Amino acid sequence: MRGHWWLAGLAMLPALALAQTVQLSGQMGRKALLVVDGQPLTLAVGETRQGITLKALDAGGALVEWGGRSSRLHVGAAPASVGATGPNGGGRSIVLGMGPGGHFMAQGAVNGRPQRFMVDTGATTVAFGRSDAERLGVDWRRGQPVAMNTAGGVVQGHRVTLSAVTVGEVTLANVEAVVMPTAMPFALLGNSFLSRFQMRRDNDVMRLELR
Repeated sequence: MRGHWWLAGLAMLPALALAQTVQLSGQMGRKALLVVDGQPLTLAVGETRQGITLKALDAGGALVEWGGRSSRLHVGAAPASVGATGPNGGGRSIVLGMGPGGHFMAQGAVNGRPQRFMVDTGATTVAFGRSDAERLGVDWRRGQPVAMNTAGGVVQGHRVTLSAVTVGEVTLANVEAVVMPTAMPFALLGNSFLSRFQMRRDNDVMRLELR
């Protein structure tokens, strides 16, 4: 039923200018379920709609061509973008599709090193474990000790300032984060990053626009 909802929505899509963001939300047989500028679009291999051509589709993701370039898309990753330049040298918007468990996941980077995030609007700051901090080159030992309430009780984290956090084509400078003493499966993308955006959610799509 979910796939039929996506297909029905196509009839109502207006003609658009060149897409600014394209994201892979899922697959339905030999068709890719895309999110284009926050709107659903279904494409078969070789088909072109709204200036986007689906070149290939496999279990690893989709290869699309638009705006004179090719992009490899993966489910749960931040969208590819040709958006306008923002104040920190990146784009101005992020579009995320809902992943398994109802969470919004994003592929990004901390200080230029790759990091996977889960959006957490209840988290005060960006947060990740010490092992991630060491991999990312973040010297948590020089951070400010801070008590953190967790399900297992109160633990001591360290507050640090990250030089750069990137999600999709958006890069923000001087983002506050907390390094936790225990390992975490992914980093939390909290309000020290999210508060710089206007957030809009439409069903299974979250759109963040720089303020």
